[in-house]
Amino acid sequence: MSALFITATGTEIGKTFITAALARHLRGQGRAVRALKPVVSGFDDSTKGDSDPAVLLRALDRKTTDAALAEIAPWRFVPPLSPDMAARREGRAIDFAALVAHGRAAIAAAGDDPLLVEGVGGAMVPLTGRETVLDWMAALGVPVLLVAGSYLGTISHTLTTLAVLRGAGLDVRAIVLSETPGSTVPLEETRETIGRFAGAVPVFALERRGPEADPAAMAAIAAAARI
Repeated sequence: MSALFITATGTEIGKTFITAALARHLRGQGRAVRALKPVVSGFDDSTKGDSDPAVLLRALDRKTTDAALAEIAPWRFVPPLSPDMAARREGRAIDFAALVAHGRAAIAAAGDDPLLVEGVGGAMVPLTGRETVLDWMAALGVPVLLVAGSYLGTISHTLTTLAVLRGAGLDVRAIVLSETPGSTVPLEETRETIGRFAGAVPVFALERRGPEADPAAMAAIAAAARI
């Protein structure tokens, strides 16, 4: 099994950017990588080509067809809210058992090929009236990559999320600080500070200088994540 769950300290942090960059890196190595973003809120069918699932499909060199979207993102909701709130607005609900079964089936189908599973929002975002993304990760039991921003306050948010993930018995392979546009917080200083409290978990600082991530940085992140 070679699966990795990509979660974050919150929403609009850079999970999709990192997941897509990892997919491109792995494909560049000639590997048959797969990627999923099973749950999406704020999905507008009229702009589906700009959606997070579409970004992942392009990273896999696949077209954004309705069938492809349904395959990698079967739980899609229009309201830009937490999944449980978005589902209620639409008179729907996420079947948590079905969500976990979907992930386990994908892991089994991938075999030794890399599988990237991107979460939704942050690690504690509610999926149902009882379960959160943390419960989803724990049920799948695969290693985790934690993505955080570089804004003021990210140190506390990152270390708190790390503690929660560890408390659930999850294997956190690495932390990636995805540079927050316009942040006045020094990126490298933030990485060093978080690293002093993260123990054995490596911390990477990823500058956002364009639409593509730095290839050397992604190679290092992939190696640390052992994917």
